[in-house]
Amino acid sequence: MKLRTVKLRTVKLSHIRQVSLPVTDLERAVAFYRDVLGASFIASFAPPGIAFFDFAGVRLLLSAGTTGSVLYFAVDDIHTAFAELSGGGVVFDDEPHMIFRDDKGQFGPPGTEEWMAFFADTEGNTLALTERRPIAAAGAETDSASSSPT
Repeated sequence: MKLRTVKLRTVKLSHIRQVSLPVTDLERAVAFYRDVLGASFIASFAPPGIAFFDFAGVRLLLSAGTTGSVLYFAVDDIHTAFAELSGGGVVFDDEPHMIFRDDKGQFGPPGTEEWMAFFADTEGNTLALTERRPIAAAGAETDSASSSPT
């Protein structure tokens, strides 16, 4: 991937919100992180076979049946970050879209949506932008929500 050098004026990827790791046995992995490491368990969803833990505000996503890891970068405005990174030569898999509507507050304040946009670095590693926003802020942009966050 050839990137143009641009100065990003408002986007600075400085906070990792979530890291995903592939697992072969979700139940065994959940027991290890929860019972051996003492991680704070958030939730699991089967299907698709995923579980979440909290490490001081950084989520760990364990995902059965996948390969490779994903770094999820928190941004204040996903559409601005998407536009600026796209302008710098980053090729996204898709437009920013809502992944999960968090009515109950499992992953943060209740009444929020989690939006994501995926792309790859120069080495083919999957990365994502992620924004949590109040449901009211989504307005006309609201997409159909997934039954489980990715």
